[in-house]
Amino acid sequence: MLLEELYVAGLFGTFVLLLMTGFPVAWVLGGTSVIWTVIGVLSVEQFGADLWFDYDSSLALLPERIWGNVESQALVALPMFTFMGIMLDQSGIAERLMHDMVRLFGRVRGGYAVTVIIIGVLLAATTGIIGASVVLLGMLSLPTMMENNYSRSFAAGTVCATGTLGILIPPSIMLVMMADRLATPEASVGALFMGAFIPGLMLGLLYIAYAIIRPLFQPSIAPTPANPERITLRLVFDTVLAIVPTAVLILSVLGSIFMGIATLTEASGVGAFGALLLAALNGRLTLPVLRRSLYATTRTTAFIFGIFLGATAFSVVLRGLGGDEVIEAALLGLPFGPNGIVIAILFAVFILGFFLDWIEITLIVLPLVAPAVQQLGFDLVWFTILFAICLQTSFLTPPVGFALFYIKGVAPPEITVLDIYKGVVPYILIQLFALALVFVFPALAVWLPAISR
Repeated sequence: MLLEELYVAGLFGTFVLLLMTGFPVAWVLGGTSVIWTVIGVLSVEQFGADLWFDYDSSLALLPERIWGNVESQALVALPMFTFMGIMLDQSGIAERLMHDMVRLFGRVRGGYAVTVIIIGVLLAATTGIIGASVVLLGMLSLPTMMENNYSRSFAAGTVCATGTLGILIPPSIMLVMMADRLATPEASVGALFMGAFIPGLMLGLLYIAYAIIRPLFQPSIAPTPANPERITLRLVFDTVLAIVPTAVLILSVLGSIFMGIATLTEASGVGAFGALLLAALNGRLTLPVLRRSLYATTRTTAFIFGIFLGATAFSVVLRGLGGDEVIEAALLGLPFGPNGIVIAILFAVFILGFFLDWIEITLIVLPLVAPAVQQLGFDLVWFTILFAICLQTSFLTPPVGFALFYIKGVAPPEITVLDIYKGVVPYILIQLFALALVFVFPALAVWLPAISR
């Protein structure tokens, strides 16, 4: 076992070192796998190492595993949901929502921030494309909040954190990938979608509570407008009317999955068609828009599948070197109780989120730790939702927090990187608070999946 531990440590060490070179992650994963396949085969065949490793039981399995990824029904939904989100960003729905909700909530202290969060929740339930959501919300709201003398850090932090809700609130691309990696009926895509629904909405409500409560104690960060528009029935009606198309699309996609009317793949097709229809109704379905949306969908899907292939190669070599047993033994051997082991895993994921993208953590770490968690007797849906909430922080934690870069790219010049960092800290704490709530009250994640069985 000592030799296996050394080889597994060497595998991970090589991956980390190569990652620092700046090469694309997919190539680093694949290259590390090839290097350690050669080391493993030479160690056994040339030096007689006491290691159950050969080419046929490791990298030779890669074509079969890749074909399994291509055949995965869950992953067919990934490009459809990606297209749905990108097309909705092009449809003009968010602009209309922002315009009407600002008129409705503008008179409330912190009302612009509340508007951003509500729209962010609606966007999150229709797309899991974090970059598009952050950029769109930033472009629509930051200039207005600056004009109304909002604190730079408060405004930037709100937009940045709200844009990341789409990674948790279903239909989430991350949850689709997690279900595929776990490959168990207990943690199917539908079960994970239902498990994330309440925690996702709860996180949105916690954001809203923060956006309302903090300005009560610090009025200077979110002053009320000088000449707020009077609230009329017509204004309320226009706002509701702006929400209806998005709400119908959400109900069509999630409702069809939750009620068993459509499979995940069928529901993703409904969502993609619905996004096209909404764009057409808004007069935005033009050939250039369609071309941009298809191009962005293809690039995003290819990027994700590239990492899938690299991670698949990495995982088969890791298993060939006995990595599963080494990691499971290390986790179960920790000097904590079962709850302490789960906390240790989540803490490690939180730290990894500072340096790695959520895709790599999902594809590499989740399949390694999930068997140990199951062996401890925990509900796999509950643990996966905890894992997902913890991963959401990776978008906000420097230096690799992608949402920080997205918002900086569209923020007005007066908003500095330091303003953005200061603004996201309270929201990271809120995310960790939500994580603690789901940990202490598992029913938040397992109640909906349980009643659907």
